[in-house]
Amino acid sequence: MENKKPLILISNDDGVSAKGINEIIRFLRPLGELVVMAPDSARSGNGCALSVTQPVFYELISEEPDLKIYSCTGTPADCVKLAYNTVLDREPDLVVGGINHGDNSGTNVHYSGTMGVAIEGCLKGTPSIGFSLCDHAPDADFQPLEKYIQQIVSTVLGYGLPSRTCLNVNFPMGEIKGIKVCEQAVGQWQKEWEPCPRRGASNHFWLTGEFVNLEPDNEKTDNWALANGYAAITPITVDMTDYSFIDILKERL
Repeated sequence: MENKKPLILISNDDGVSAKGINEIIRFLRPLGELVVMAPDSARSGNGCALSVTQPVFYELISEEPDLKIYSCTGTPADCVKLAYNTVLDREPDLVVGGINHGDNSGTNVHYSGTMGVAIEGCLKGTPSIGFSLCDHAPDADFQPLEKYIQQIVSTVLGYGLPSRTCLNVNFPMGEIKGIKVCEQAVGQWQKEWEPCPRRGASNHFWLTGEFVNLEPDNEKTDNWALANGYAAITPITVDMTDYSFIDILKERL
């Protein structure tokens, strides 16, 4: 029997027409058979959100040998779930989110629709990766990322990942000095709301803010790596149990 190419499922949160997802499609074409199921428009900040109050619709918008691209009205996590249940003819070998237009390091992993893709794939038992570039521009330059993305994807296809672990990969703008395997930085968003008066009302706000790294000198973190020109790879576990606190909590209760 002929060996099939690795099957790679791709989604994002910037929408199916975004440059980032179309660049990663180009980067990964040599590595496997690609199925893309992505939102029909931007869904940034959706995290692992699901559509539960309305139906979701998808359609095939492009098909070539070893490449099918679908547009979906749902969230990034919806896209992964829907692809598994409708369009895939076998279990994928890899789930990929991105390339995101913008940074998803530090605590942003909790809000990121890009990482929502990777987390959903991970929950299904599939090796999964989220890729992001620290550049929000619609026409961002993704070309410097190609060799690193191909290297990371090839490594994960070859070795797999531990159960319940996915990868959060962030790239700095400009020159990339190399790759660092990192911890997630400790930080938080501050000044998160900006007044947005509407029709004379004073209770309308835009979500904004600035991220504050609470350990800027910690060279083990993803924020430090990015600030110093390195691509940051952070292994993320979807098991959120604090095992170190279990016995303490038992004693207290």
